[in-house]
Amino acid sequence: MYPEYRNYYNMYNNSNINYGKNNQNMFSNFNNSEGKMSLYNPYNGLIRGNLFKDIYVPYKSNEPYEVKPNNEQADILTKIDSLCFALVDLNLYLDVFPDNRSAIELYTKYNEEKERLVNEYESLYGPLSLNSESLSAIPWSWDNMPWPWDN
Repeated sequence: MYPEYRNYYNMYNNSNINYGKNNQNMFSNFNNSEGKMSLYNPYNGLIRGNLFKDIYVPYKSNEPYEVKPNNEQADILTKIDSLCFALVDLNLYLDVFPDNRSAIELYTKYNEEKERLVNEYESLYGPLSLNSESLSAIPWSWDNMPWPWDN
């Protein structure tokens, strides 16, 4: 985009772009007056495409699309998707602000919850990915379970 912005740190620190209220930098309101992060929960972040409340700007007058799972399997997958989105968004933030303890703690919490849900999903419905621990069993079980679209 701009050759002078080789990484997020330089882009953030050298930017004069208006990212929200009162022409503040993008993450200046990350911590509120109580020292807590102003974030959406993982699901609301997923449907908005942004975990950070202070920099979320809706497109025109559109409302985020609510995901409504049809069954328990789809519900667990939606939760896993939401946590994966939150982990990527927090990872991008931590690339710029690696010393933010509350962001690191939240990242760790979300990662543990995602792993718990992946294990729950795999115990009920089979392996979710090729790097699943459940695939180390004999016989090879990747193709023994119905695919998600087969149900």
